[in-house]
This record gives sequence, C-alpha cells and structure tokens, in this order.
Amino acid sequence: MPQSDASQPLLRARGVRKIFPGTIALDGVDFSLEAGEVHALLGENGAGKSTLIKCLTGAYRRDGGDILLEGEIINPKGTIDAQAYGIGTVYQEVNLLPNLTIAENLSLGHQPTRFGMISVRDMNRRAREVLANYDLSVDVTRNLGSCSVAVQQVIAIARAVTLSGKVLILDEPTASLDSHEVGMLFDVIRSLKQRGLGIVFISHFLDQIFEISDRLTVLRNGRLVGTETTSDIDRLRLVNLMLGRELEEEIRPHGKDHTATGEPRFSFTGFGRKGSIAPFDLAIHSGEVVGVAGLLGSGRTETAEVLFGVSHHDSGVASRGEGTDLHLKSPRDAIAAGFGFCPEDRKTDGVIADLTVRENIALALQARIGWMRRIPDREQRAMANDYIRKLDIRTPDAEKPVGLLSGGNQQKVMLARWLATNPSFLILDEPTRGIDVGAHAEIIRLIEDLCAQGMSLLVISSELDELVAYSHRVIVVRDRHHVAELVGNEITTDNMVSAIAAPEKETVI
Repeated sequence: MPQSDASQPLLRARGVRKIFPGTIALDGVDFSLEAGEVHALLGENGAGKSTLIKCLTGAYRRDGGDILLEGEIINPKGTIDAQAYGIGTVYQEVNLLPNLTIAENLSLGHQPTRFGMISVRDMNRRAREVLANYDLSVDVTRNLGSCSVAVQQVIAIARAVTLSGKVLILDEPTASLDSHEVGMLFDVIRSLKQRGLGIVFISHFLDQIFEISDRLTVLRNGRLVGTETTSDIDRLRLVNLMLGRELEEEIRPHGKDHTATGEPRFSFTGFGRKGSIAPFDLAIHSGEVVGVAGLLGSGRTETAEVLFGVSHHDSGVASRGEGTDLHLKSPRDAIAAGFGFCPEDRKTDGVIADLTVRENIALALQARIGWMRRIPDREQRAMANDYIRKLDIRTPDAEKPVGLLSGGNQQKVMLARWLATNPSFLILDEPTRGIDVGAHAEIIRLIEDLCAQGMSLLVISSELDELVAYSHRVIVVRDRHHVAELVGNEITTDNMVSAIAAPEKETVI
C-alpha cells in the first residue's frame, strides 16, 4: 500500500495516556496509520477506542504521549484544529444539519461569497463537483434530511475529506445501513484509499472488518493488545484478542443440562426490525434461562429492545402459551403482557438518580396500573423495604436518592422495580457489568433463584463463564443475526467463541 514517507507513518500515536478520575482510559497506547490504508480499530465496550479517537482529534487533552502527523508532533486543540491539520471524523450519527440542503451542508462554514453575499449558484456548483468524485448523483438543493442514511454518510465523508484531506476516521459508519448500502459505502472507502487517504475504521461487524481493512489494532481495558495484518489473522484469534481469553475446556454445572418440554410460555416467530436485528425465532419456557452471547454491537441489545417494544418490530408475530397473539408495539404493551426489562446502561436508561429508592422501585408497577391510580406512599414504602431486605440493597433507608448508591446497589434497585410487577418474562441486559464482586455473586444467585421459582429469563452477558453457569440454552448473535443455538453440554466458552468468530457461511441455527 502506498505511503507518504517510506520511513514515517502518516499518523502515529505514541504512548498515549488519558486518565479520568478513578480510571486509566488509555495506558501508553501506540497506534499507526499509513497513507492509502484502511486500519480497523477494535475492542469491546470500555476498551478505549473512542477515547483514543478523541485524543487524536483534540476533543480530549491527553495526559501523556505524542501524536505525530507525517513525522511531525502535533497538538490539536479541538476537532476544528484537527481538520486544519488534515484529520476528519465521521460518526455513526451523521453530525450535519438535516434542515439544510446538501450543498449548504457541504459548504457550511466555508460558503463561497460574491460581493459579501453567499453565492448559492457557486455553492451548488461546487457541491455537484465534490459529489461527482464519489459517483453520487443527487439534487444538491434537496434537504439533507430527505436522503437515505447511506447518502447522508457519503455526504458527511465528502465534507470531512474536503475539510481535512489526509486522515479520515469513520466511527461505526455502517451501523444503520443494509447490505446494499454498506457496499456503496465501501466503494467510497476504496476510492479514498486509492487517493492516498489514511482511514481509521471502527466497527463491531467482523465480516466487514475482514472485507475492508488492511490492518487491525485491538484495544482492551485501555491497553494495546496488538496490531495485525488483517489477512494474517483468523476470526477465532481476533475474537480471543478482543475478549481477552484463550479457549479452554469447560465443565457444565450439574442441573443445567435439562431440555425444556411442553408448550413454551412465550413464542416469537420471524421477529425482527430492519436495520436493527434480522428476523429470528425464539421460544422460552417457564423456569428457563436463555443466555445471549455476542460481541458488543452484534445485535444482543437490539434483540432485547425489539422483544420489549423499545424498538417496534416490523416483522414477525409473538404469542403466549398455545397461540394467543401478543401485540407488542411499545414497552407499555410488553409490561401488560408480563414482561420486564433491565437495560444495559442503568444510569441512562434504568434508574432515575434524583428519585429515591422507593420511587424507583415503584415506577414500573405504577406505570402498569396507570398514573390515575397512584400507589399510596405507605404501600410504596412497604414494597421498597421488602425488596431492600430480600435483595440486600445497601441503603440507610428507602428515601435515599438512588444516585448516591453504589453501582451494584443501583442494579439491585432496577431488578426490584421489575420484580415488583411479578413478571412472567424478565430480560436482563448485562446485569453484572460494572459492579463489585459481592454484588456480582448476589445477582447470579438471584437469577438462579428466579429460574427455580418458574420465571422465564433472557440474559445478555459479555461474561461467557456466567452464561455457561446458569443458561439452559444460549443464543449466539453476530452481525445483527441469530447465528447459533447451544443447548446442554454444547454450552461452553469454546463453542460460543467459535460461533461468534465463524464466517457467515458457517453459521448454524
């Protein structure tokens, strides 16, 4: 691949450190990018990818290390300064203005003028000339918001390249695109590569990484794991690098090998949402724990959200027991059907920090019975105190703001909220992430107790050992598809990692 200088990479991060209070986000990370190269940056949630990008673009001030562009140390003070150096960034959510025309977005901040006035004719002409380089034929006077997501991505890329022109950072650019649109975007990336740009490509889709990248770098827990030539690494090794584990033999805990019999409690047939999760079939029985494994961004959370109605499904049907149809168009419908959902991000989507423990626990039950029939404070206190005792929530009393509790206790409060509704089907998305060891063990024990009481659970976890310990079945998700189902003695970390890493043609359902 071409290089701007035989002795120097186009862009280099050397020993970059970034420290947040209580956390080392980047610990001496090295990274290099050649001209005419697509370099994939990979890692699970919290690995340090976004922090590194923000240090490269000046959005964060680094606490150590150097950034070099064409061999010269640079210190961008922000994203506009980074653009002046030649470094542009395009994010998953297009950061342009949908109410302006395509031409106005391309020229924003750099509009051509004549006699002190913006020349719309020159602006439109320049926009057509720019987009011709991307084989994109569109009416540049259209509002950007009327274009497809793929076209908006190409326009964002065109703007970034026009303003920068040396390095292009693409952060999850394909997350909302279908296969045809991904192909269109990849054609643009290849043309930019031929023009000598260095491209940093961040994605959770392994098939896309192997298709488009020349090299890849893996970060984990703020540290560099390694950099490899993409053609020299197989999927299994890549997944092992990202997850931080080598394959090893597992012994199934006694009692988790039974096969569910009888009619399922809930069935989902052809359930899915275009651009979010491909249609899947799922049946879940009383007293059964179905685990969900996959890399971050694979479709795990999207599965949970479409089941709970957070994202409205556009295909498939849901039914209860022997065939009673369920209409799950919203979380309200799901709650009425006996569903509960503890989301992955408890701070943003779960607990309400300023409300008390009592108020947080009562929320879901109050929503189910309706806000016109307020649960009396006396009943709320009794319910909250009951769950504080049952779940050993460490709080001086039920009136303490939940935001002042530890992460593990916040997680227990969120569980208590849904247990108070007496759900038939409880969905847990990363229930043990970011909590201490003691709370971790208590959550695992609670999952097993709820299963023993006959509740149906769908549990999403990045901790594969956890899924081995308590799951009766495990669904493996990759690239927004359910690609494998493991049961009984098939549930091992070996098999889960192998299914996550398998190329598309080897998927098993």
